[in-house]
Amino acid sequence: MKVNFKESLRQFLIRIVLPFRKKREVWLGNFRFSIAFRISLHYLKLLIINGVLFLCFFSLLFLWGEKLQMHDSAEVILEEAVEEGFPEENASNNDSTFALLGIHYKAVDNNTGVILFNNLEKDLTGEKKLFDSIYISGVFDESDLAVIVEEHKEVVVNGALVDILFQYDLAASLKELNMLLLCVGLLYLFLVYVITHFGKKSDRTLLEPIFEMSETANRLTVNNLGSRRLNVEGTKNELKDLAAVINNMLDRLEISYESQKQFVSDASHELRTPIAVIQGYANLLNRWGTSNKEVMLESIDAINNEAKAMQDLVEKLLFLSRHDKKTLKLDKHRFNMCDVVEEMVKETKIVVKDRVIEASVLQDVEVYGDKQALKQAIRIFIDNAVKYSEEGDTITITCQDDDGDCVINVSDTGLGMTRKDVEHIFERFYRSDQVRGAKIGGHGLGLSIAKLIVLGHTGKIKVRSQFTKGTTFTITLPRRF
Repeated sequence: MKVNFKESLRQFLIRIVLPFRKKREVWLGNFRFSIAFRISLHYLKLLIINGVLFLCFFSLLFLWGEKLQMHDSAEVILEEAVEEGFPEENASNNDSTFALLGIHYKAVDNNTGVILFNNLEKDLTGEKKLFDSIYISGVFDESDLAVIVEEHKEVVVNGALVDILFQYDLAASLKELNMLLLCVGLLYLFLVYVITHFGKKSDRTLLEPIFEMSETANRLTVNNLGSRRLNVEGTKNELKDLAAVINNMLDRLEISYESQKQFVSDASHELRTPIAVIQGYANLLNRWGTSNKEVMLESIDAINNEAKAMQDLVEKLLFLSRHDKKTLKLDKHRFNMCDVVEEMVKETKIVVKDRVIEASVLQDVEVYGDKQALKQAIRIFIDNAVKYSEEGDTITITCQDDDGDCVINVSDTGLGMTRKDVEHIFERFYRSDQVRGAKIGGHGLGLSIAKLIVLGHTGKIKVRSQFTKGTTFTITLPRRF
């Protein structure tokens, strides 16, 4: 039964209340209300609701107090009845002191059923009943609606058990209550007006920082993104926190925008050179390529090399773009990293003949990750070791099991780096002055890609380098259960 009732109530809310609420929201959405107006309207609603509740509570307390006062007077009647007995029968219609106070009662002997005293105006059996013993009636005054409270008492009078029915007429109390409610209501309405009037001005003062924020934000453009910030001086509440959060967001946007500008500038610069080379050799082919075989072969070879360099750059840019867009996905599974490193050592020895390739420590260690991505990252470190070393230098590659963690070291005895270079080597398109002076090829994207791959496996990279002495990269991949 309870389940059916809950389901019926839910269906009623879905069919009736929710559509009404949606229509109300759509209707209110056609109007543009300021925040200050909404706050004032909200507090006005609370004031009215609380005022009505206060008046109802005040009315109940007042009537309850009147009822208690009459109850005390009724106790006096009981004491007199017990000590002196009830008045004579002909006193039932007299205007006694208690009747004037609104107390009427009827006394009946329970043993004989004889009415000992009765000054009730009317039996309330047919009257409208509010609660167990409270009636609405026009008994005592036909021109006014009265509230009558009944109370039963049983006492022993002259050795007989007597049932007494008291009726408390609250008509006079209602009149007094109505006057009090009128005065209190008018006073409360005046207070509501004062609070709303001055509260509206207070709301505007409170929301003044938001207006300033809106005006400042409206003047923000790409050109002045780095110079304009929201003012947080003088603000000591939550709006200061909001302004600080927005300023931090603007700082991040500025850094991101500047990084994007630098990225586009560097990519354009890197692409400009191979495009110029390809265009130059294409013009050379157009002039003498058909008649001079050496020029034709040289041009074709140069164009192929530059095209491969451009392809490599574009692939790296696409990798970084997928990472920035959060679309780069790693196909992770468990595999033995020692096999991968050993394979790469063999490939390096075949390709690089003028370096000393050493792999003194190759231990079996299980890794959970993307095999191809990690292979690409390690290949970047090995290629850098070859690129920034000279003929006869030593390149050492190791793979170790450190308490379940996989630790890979790639070190060389080549050019090395300064402290300044170490701080920036993972930035996109960064290349040190020494590398540019030595005319060593590259785009400055390899280490950025390698770092993203290692971080994607919750790994760490440690760099130790000494200028003209060599560099060591330590890659640590944590154990995954």
